[in-house]
Amino acid sequence: MPVKNSIEFKVWARHALFTDPLTRIGGEKCSYHIPTYEALKGIAKSIYWKPTIIWVIDEVRVMKRIRTQTKGTKPLKFGGGNDLAIYTFLADVEYQVRAHFEWNTYRPELADDRVDGKHYGIATRMLERGGRQDVFLGTRDCQGYVEPCEFGSEASPYDNEGELAFGLMFHGFDYPDETGEEKLYARFWRPTMVNGCIRFDRPEDCTQRKFIRDMSAKKFGKASFRSVHDETTALGC
Repeated sequence: MPVKNSIEFKVWARHALFTDPLTRIGGEKCSYHIPTYEALKGIAKSIYWKPTIIWVIDEVRVMKRIRTQTKGTKPLKFGGGNDLAIYTFLADVEYQVRAHFEWNTYRPELADDRVDGKHYGIATRMLERGGRQDVFLGTRDCQGYVEPCEFGSEASPYDNEGELAFGLMFHGFDYPDETGEEKLYARFWRPTMVNGCIRFDRPEDCTQRKFIRDMSAKKFGKASFRSVHDETTALGC
């Protein structure tokens, strides 16, 4: 019997800011026209996450026309105080996302937590409640909201627009606890939107990577977890 591990959800917000984290430190920021894999993975982790699992984003549908809005902001300066900058956000965004989780085999100490149905059950309940943590679309300035949906339902303005390529874009990070290497890498890929839908390459299929720095994975043990009964009681389930 196949393991239930897939969720489908809608996410929307007044603004979004999807950028390349390698080049966005300080100064002006300009959003990509489509969400990055890492940003959507972060939303899935805000819905529900434990180190036992790894979220994999399968595809996303763009449900509203891509529009940008430029705003003046006052970001914090590293040396203290505020700076002046112009940010170009995506405005009035909505997406449908299909994602699934897989066991994190690089954490053998958590093998006992790989319980069929447990994480899926909690993830679906958390999705129905709008997520376990606050949802952001690319940055904390862009508060978002999630709810369950049927992927492919409702019409998209790009349903009959054919193919649209976006060139080289940031895909996501390779973290040590998900790769087994004590190094942090950034991945890049070349997405194509077909009739409003973007199917993501799996992280291991991205051939362009950039080394960032050495990094060690945080260690977990049984003492770091609560029982299923305590977990569901705390969540009011």
